[in-house]
Amino acid sequence: MSLKKTFAIEEFFSFDDGVYQTAAGTGSWFSRRLPTANFYRQFFWNVCRSSSLAKQGKYDDLEWSRTSFEVLKSLESVGVRARISGVEHVRSLDSPCVFVGNHMSMLETMVLPAIIQPIRDVTFVVKQSLMDYPVFRHVVRARDPIAVTRENPREDFKTVMQAGLERLQKGASIVVFPQTTRSLTFDSAQFNSIGLKLATRAKVPMVPIALKTDAWGNGKWLKDIGRIDPTKWVHFEFGRPILIEGRGTLQQKEATDFIQAKLSAWSTESD
Repeated sequence: MSLKKTFAIEEFFSFDDGVYQTAAGTGSWFSRRLPTANFYRQFFWNVCRSSSLAKQGKYDDLEWSRTSFEVLKSLESVGVRARISGVEHVRSLDSPCVFVGNHMSMLETMVLPAIIQPIRDVTFVVKQSLMDYPVFRHVVRARDPIAVTRENPREDFKTVMQAGLERLQKGASIVVFPQTTRSLTFDSAQFNSIGLKLATRAKVPMVPIALKTDAWGNGKWLKDIGRIDPTKWVHFEFGRPILIEGRGTLQQKEATDFIQAKLSAWSTESD
């Protein structure tokens, strides 16, 4: 991971008063006619190209950001609309941080790098199975993630604490999805404190991310490959950095309250 940025988020996103929003009428009529098929046609080509670069040792920060952005553009090309806000909170950081967000679909894992990496070096806590996917594993491994099995919570906790601290000390921020599994609803009781504990141990801020990404559905047979629904908006919103004090009980509540408030507001929007 590079310590000095040679590219900026504005190479990918155009922000208007701090907000990126998909332009109306994005995508061709043909692409929007069969959104799922046309999205995955583009997505798998993107993955194959990225995997080839990763195997050659050429999948660097810029390529990761670029191919992540291409995933979003592929979604937009089939009619999915996205709104990104709160990026100023990421820009305001003067240290690495722990990002904590609700986990709704594969979409956030694919698109968040395009938003965060141009501003701050970042990696993810991911499930071990992603490290073993055919073709895709080369891309994942190239980004130095923290892999957990989800079979032994105690061992997973130790892994995140140790490997997360190492990466934070090297200047890389960490994205954690503290829910035990993907969910279309948000229950703060299922939002565990692993991100808070990592931020506390590393003495860095915690930044909440509210995510509405159910436009990329979960599949019945292969969870990561589900239906694309262009009638649903995609939302990414970053909250302000939270400095942990004491046991962090109030800070954990602040993060979950932020996510819950955003999801509640978005649930009432008209598509």
